[in-house]
Amino acid sequence: MDEEIRILARKTVDKIYRKVNRSIFSEFHRFGSNIGIGADGTPTKYIDKLAEDVAIKFIKKSKVKVNILSEEAGFLDFGGEYTFVLDPIDGTRNAYRGIPFYSVSLAIGKTAISDVEYGIVKNIPTGDVFIAEKGHGAFLNNKRIAVPEIPDKEVLSSLTLGINCDDLTLLLASKDKVRSLGSASLEMCMVAIGALDFYVVGKEYIRVIDIAASTLIVREAGGIVTNIRGENLDMSLDLDNRSSVVAACNEDLVRKIISYG
Repeated sequence: MDEEIRILARKTVDKIYRKVNRSIFSEFHRFGSNIGIGADGTPTKYIDKLAEDVAIKFIKKSKVKVNILSEEAGFLDFGGEYTFVLDPIDGTRNAYRGIPFYSVSLAIGKTAISDVEYGIVKNIPTGDVFIAEKGHGAFLNNKRIAVPEIPDKEVLSSLTLGINCDDLTLLLASKDKVRSLGSASLEMCMVAIGALDFYVVGKEYIRVIDIAASTLIVREAGGIVTNIRGENLDMSLDLDNRSSVVAACNEDLVRKIISYG
């Protein structure tokens, strides 16, 4: 992959980051407004469209040809070899409720998570940037990161609860210290730096745009990403497929988690 594609990805993420942070002062009251239905079949919030429009406009103007797969617009074929798998705002509800834990997530691949070569997750409220390149490791703010070899003595997890909860997730919630933070890409990045020991979505719920970048980041940091059956997680680059997720620091912890099911 040419360096110019990676540069375009980083600039796209920064465009979204700057636009959202500027808009907080003048348009925060509009962030949670429903303005339509996205390509994934879910309601489009104003902040989602605001962020996505910035990215699409910027990429269209670029001389570098890449396709886009994004939450609201769906797949946009611009004749590129690579596709930007984009979630302009991961953690939309956090964003429009004023909870400072949401991100822009962008992965570069061709057909599936397994061929994603580059991933960026940027925490919009803090400015922290997680980047991974396949075969070259994972980084937080340009410093190499790695999962711990073993979980903390007091295991800390993040679980998807609420309407997308299942019996296994409820069982896990009763066993260790638990958080439910509302942004899959950032929660997986917390696993990559050891802030969380594992992250679980028990239902077949997560879309590829949510986790394409963070899956690469966790794996390049030495962690494991599977589905709830313990199978290596892979998804095609489209909005139709949904998956469960287990992201953890090691295989033993993954086996322990899925054994409860």
